[in-house]
Amino acid sequence: MKEVVDNKTLWNEAARVGMVFGLFSSACLGLKEASALTGSTFVVTAAAIILWAVEFFGCILLMKKYMLDEIEKHKGMQQVELYKFGKRVALLSGFILAVVDALIVSFIPDDTLAATLNETVAAMPAGMQANAEESMALMMDKFPLFTFLGQWLYCFLYGTVLSAIMSRYTFMYNVFNRQGGIGTDNPYTPDDQPQEDDEPEDQDQQ
Repeated sequence: MKEVVDNKTLWNEAARVGMVFGLFSSACLGLKEASALTGSTFVVTAAAIILWAVEFFGCILLMKKYMLDEIEKHKGMQQVELYKFGKRVALLSGFILAVVDALIVSFIPDDTLAATLNETVAAMPAGMQANAEESMALMMDKFPLFTFLGQWLYCFLYGTVLSAIMSRYTFMYNVFNRQGGIGTDNPYTPDDQPQEDDEPEDQDQQ
């Protein structure tokens, strides 16, 4: 008999896993910011590339692990429930990372932030620079808020796409690797499958 996972349980477990994702991504973000303290362009660039790869592939592996854990915990959990679980993880972990990112930005000195924004404007085509300068000036006071919203939206969208892919992969992986187990209506495990006789019963000989 398939177990029905109630909404409250799904939210609670997504919150717990979302905390893990959020702390993991926040640690990667913190290391990126720490690399800037070295003052070396090479170190900053190398750290950004390496930590991006660690975060990107780490999130994939973590999502796979926790989705498999969910299937093991709730016998008969379906793909759509896994997808909902992943989306909620993305929503909650993205919130944690967005808060951390906004806090980091809020502690950046105004002159440093203004210099960074000016470099961004200078890299734009000449025809766009005038409008960009006005927009950047308006963003200065609310830059932490924009950072928070942008980071949260990015994390949620990325997590939603990842959840759609990984929920299907994890569900099918489980079905094909555990015949008669989770995800099917067959109550037997592979070792418990009833065996058919290899040979027909002896017939009465004339």
